Amino acid sequence: MRRLLNYFLRGLVLLAPVGITAWVIGKAFLAIDGWLNLPWPGAGFVATVAIITIFGFVASNLIATQLLSLFDELLQKVPLVRLVYTSAKDLLNAFVGEKRRFKAPVVVTLLPAGNVKCLGFITQESLALLGLPGHVAVYLPQGYAFAGNTLLVPTAQVEALAAEPAEVMAFIVSGGVTAIPGPDRARTENGPAATAPPARLAPPA
Repeated sequence: MRRLLNYFLRGLVLLAPVGITAWVIGKAFLAIDGWLNLPWPGAGFVATVAIITIFGFVASNLIATQLLSLFDELLQKVPLVRLVYTSAKDLLNAFVGEKRRFKAPVVVTLLPAGNVKCLGFITQESLALLGLPGHVAVYLPQGYAFAGNTLLVPTAQVEALAAEPAEVMAFIVSGGVTAIPGPDRARTENGPAATAPPARLAPPA
């Protein structure tokens, strides 16, 4: 009986992520199809991707870029619209834009004794304009949530992490369940590959 239970749990671990992913993608397809009200399943999703791609191509034109810049300035002058627009724009740019923010994973020492550390991403390398020279802004994502906290900490308490940003983000969001991020997780005959210690950040100029 216990062996059957182990087989069931193993199958659940293997199939549940696939099922959840398929369910989320299916819901996204149906939602987009419902917005465009097209009779063919999946046509709405394909049409949306095509429209966004074409818009991105057109926006690469010099004249279109200038027009979009003027439109951007106009939206940022409207009080309520500015809050929503700039927040959405900065969030998207942080992940997929040309000025990506979550590309510098770091380890932050929270207590003077160095006993408690946390993982995050540098979003601002200088806070001199806030009257905090020698400090950086570090964003700490939360596990299993689309949220996080921003800490303003001295540069001396921040160490660069030698790992891929995507791996660090997955490690944090999963609550530390996924594989530990690092430059090389391949195991050798003598055990795990050794990794260099994190490098401490240099103070901003």
